[in-house]
Amino acid sequence: MSVTVGLKGRAEAVVNDSNTAQAACSGALPVFGTPFMCALMEEASWKSIASCLEEGQSTVGTRLNVSHDSATPVGMKVWAESEVIEVDGKRLVLKVSAYDEKGLIGQGTHERFIVTNQRFLTKCAGKLEG
Repeated sequence: MSVTVGLKGRAEAVVNDSNTAQAACSGALPVFGTPFMCALMEEASWKSIASCLEEGQSTVGTRLNVSHDSATPVGMKVWAESEVIEVDGKRLVLKVSAYDEKGLIGQGTHERFIVTNQRFLTKCAGKLEG
């Protein structure tokens, strides 16, 4: 199976004290933190693609261009949706959106690359060797 345009994904969470701007040190207010919104968008993206990959492959995020347009209070459900909009060899581009129970809270694009796990980890570990 291969990754195709139109493939969709979703991930959800509930805003709590551990995923606020305060918890991420990205702000002083107890509202859903932008870093956690981005992580939810990435989760929706990689999970939607994972079942289409060959054994020993994964995807890694390389670019995220999003806006965070509306605050979400603690206690409210949030979710992210992704859709593959471009496949260029191992490079994948997804449209990402995030919502709370009142509507759209953020949107943008996310780029991922298909990698071979062992080769990727070996190259990464090489940084420790000097």
